[in-house]
Amino acid sequence: MSLVLFHTRRVREALKRPEAWAADLFFLLLICAVAGGLANLGSSAARHTEEKVEISLSLLALPKYTALSLGRGFAAYILSLIFTLVYGTIAAHNHRAEKVMLPALDVLQAIPVLGFLPGLVLAMVHLFPTRQIGLEISCIVMIFTAQAWNMTFSFHGSLRGIPQPLREVAAVQHLGWWKTFRLLEVPAAMIGLVWNSMMSMAGGWFFLTVNEAFTLGDRDFRLPGIGSYMNEAINQFDPSVASTWNPIVGAILAMTIMIVAVDQLFWRPIVVWSQRFKLEDQAGDVPTSWVLDILVRSHIFQKIGKLLHRRRPNPTVLNGSASAPAVASTAPASGSNGDAAWKRIMGFTLRGLVLVGLGCAALWGAWVIIRLLIGLPYRYDPVGHADWISVILALLASFLRTTAAVAIGAAWALPVGIIIGRNAALSRRLQPVIQVVASFPAPMLFPLVTLGLAAAHVPFTAGCVALMLLGAQWYILFNVIAGASAIPHDLDEVADVYRMSRRERWTRLYIPCVFPYLVTGLVTAAGGAWNATIVSEYVQIRGKPLVAFGLGSTINEATTKANYSLLAAGVVVMAVFVVLLNRLFWKRLYHLAENRYSLNA
Repeated sequence: MSLVLFHTRRVREALKRPEAWAADLFFLLLICAVAGGLANLGSSAARHTEEKVEISLSLLALPKYTALSLGRGFAAYILSLIFTLVYGTIAAHNHRAEKVMLPALDVLQAIPVLGFLPGLVLAMVHLFPTRQIGLEISCIVMIFTAQAWNMTFSFHGSLRGIPQPLREVAAVQHLGWWKTFRLLEVPAAMIGLVWNSMMSMAGGWFFLTVNEAFTLGDRDFRLPGIGSYMNEAINQFDPSVASTWNPIVGAILAMTIMIVAVDQLFWRPIVVWSQRFKLEDQAGDVPTSWVLDILVRSHIFQKIGKLLHRRRPNPTVLNGSASAPAVASTAPASGSNGDAAWKRIMGFTLRGLVLVGLGCAALWGAWVIIRLLIGLPYRYDPVGHADWISVILALLASFLRTTAAVAIGAAWALPVGIIIGRNAALSRRLQPVIQVVASFPAPMLFPLVTLGLAAAHVPFTAGCVALMLLGAQWYILFNVIAGASAIPHDLDEVADVYRMSRRERWTRLYIPCVFPYLVTGLVTAAGGAWNATIVSEYVQIRGKPLVAFGLGSTINEATTKANYSLLAAGVVVMAVFVVLLNRLFWKRLYHLAENRYSLNA
């Protein structure tokens, strides 16, 4: 009876708070929307493979296409987040592995998606010849290749920049690697990881028209989605025909609505939540989120949070507010030496097996590339001397364009990012706008931008730099904003005490503090610019291609003609060049940022 009275009293209290019921309803609607999207994506993946996918340009098909693309984007993001946490942690803690893992990451992020896409699509289609799931997996993996690198670089840089006193406190508290990872490393990297996650999602949308509307020779591997919808609309676009504008405008509006919804329902609450992980007490104008405010009122959300909190260890051990744990006995237990030796043997064996496996995979991949370059099997033409010279010259042309795009992007993104990051009110107002602009797939606007450049009599060989800039500049801006927002306000107070002028604040405080984040932004922007060459150096308007001589257009044409030998040559030349650039330039810049400008230096 008492139990019934207790529940009755709880119901009466809940009825007095209608906002809590509205919050519960909102939370349930979010869960249903996510479940429905996953079911829609799953049903699409389970369909039988069709010989030719027909993309309807009806505006009524846009909601379904948008939901499918959104599901692929979030599936790729989950995969990217797992990769980031594992890869970034290993690289930050194992200095021997770091010497190999970071250059490998730099090479992978610079290789255009068309360097991965043909082989991956053919492999997935071979594994799943009768189901659409093969194309879905390949599309998700290709979106992953546009997301993961930026997040991993940011996470690795944040782990290396954790102040040494905090690691010493973790060691004094006898925290194991898992608690150190949960209570120190992930919180310390949270702000940069969140901002770079938003940028990574934007990078995934950038190549949506390539990933969902992929054709290889005369074979059609398209998937239904807003990317393939926009690709079809671009192919049928004619500025002189009014009806051809409707699909393009509809796709732009659908993409904008989807980006705004994701920003308000997903990213904005996470940005606000991540502020609790700043290495200082909250001060000034704290950002807010209406969605987070609603969720806090939800009974369901509160109970889920309580369940998670019960399983979570006390996080106050790092700030000294909790009592110190008992010091473990230093006397070795019986058999501990044997257990330690056994663990070392097992660890050495496991590392050896992993290295042998990676070595065998690398040798096999190198052998496949060599066979393609020399024309084996014989149905492929070998790469001749003239082809090598052409590829190297194309590399130099693309290098000049990507360097110009990154320099222009840094020139405006550095000051603007610092201003936004140091002003919480301005960040709250502009963050949704920046998220929409950065997340919008720039290739959707390429035809309009190209027409504008042609009207201004700008040669396409120079105008394609503007197309690269549309995709590369946001990496710099998001990293600088993250770095500026992470600067402790205590340093501003120190600047006030020393009566620094505005110029001195910028040159001696703001720019040095954001420099490690700027380096990460420059590296990922350079990789984004190299990736963007495949869609910016080769643009089709009304069925007529506009080609700027460069490595991106060379790889694009090789993919269109199914010339795997020339495609392999382009990828190999780009990989070698990126390794040299990393050794001679980026590695030194990273060393300078870590040892001179890090707050831990």
